[in-house]
Amino acid sequence: MNAAYTVRLCHLYPEMMNIYADRGNIAVFRQRLAWRDIALEITEIGLGDIVDPGQHDLYYLGGGQDRDQNLVAKDLAANAATLQAAADAGAAQLYVCGGIQLAGHQYVTADGTSLPGLGILDLVTEAGATRLIGDLVIDATIEGTTQRVVGYENHAGRTRLGASCVPLGRVVSGHGNDGESGNEGAVLNHVIGTYLHGPLLPKNPWLADLLLGWALEHRYGQDVALRPLEDAVEARAHTAAIGRAGVRR
Repeated sequence: MNAAYTVRLCHLYPEMMNIYADRGNIAVFRQRLAWRDIALEITEIGLGDIVDPGQHDLYYLGGGQDRDQNLVAKDLAANAATLQAAADAGAAQLYVCGGIQLAGHQYVTADGTSLPGLGILDLVTEAGATRLIGDLVIDATIEGTTQRVVGYENHAGRTRLGASCVPLGRVVSGHGNDGESGNEGAVLNHVIGTYLHGPLLPKNPWLADLLLGWALEHRYGQDVALRPLEDAVEARAHTAAIGRAGVRR
């Protein structure tokens, strides 16, 4: 591909943090860029690897089993400063399910173990006695635009936001961050955390393009217009997910 533009994506721990097929989000990034003749370069980071500072425009971390999440939490410490600097510089970052827990200050597991987080998002998570499971529909508001976003949640974590980040959206149907507040996810600048998976982006192309736009802005220092795509299949999947949750459009 002789692309005029390129997005550089850093996929954090893809072999360990992919419990809910969240690798599908990477496939969406790749395909939506390819349809626009934009290249995607992917760097996979595993245990013991060091993120190259300033070399990526988009970062992604999915969800994992408790054992894997424990190992990743310890390993992430070596890359915390680099990931924070990338966030401060405007790089796009998406943290899904276990990812949102590790993007916060700490995650206290069911056995009382406190796993250190990156501290990129101002939130803390503590495991609850029950799991919050089911279809999840939210009204997400980012940069003044509100869109209905759909997915699936399956988590024991109860996540509570601090003062410096806002929820990704308000719950229309489902549990969200803690089953009580009506909040789902978190947003701070170009960093998004969420419990929505399944994977998330195939059914929510608006969110995928928002992240890609941020990534291109980070790379080129200016807005790069993304050509609109014909998203009829994605729209049908989105509508089906809303209907499955029992929500009227």
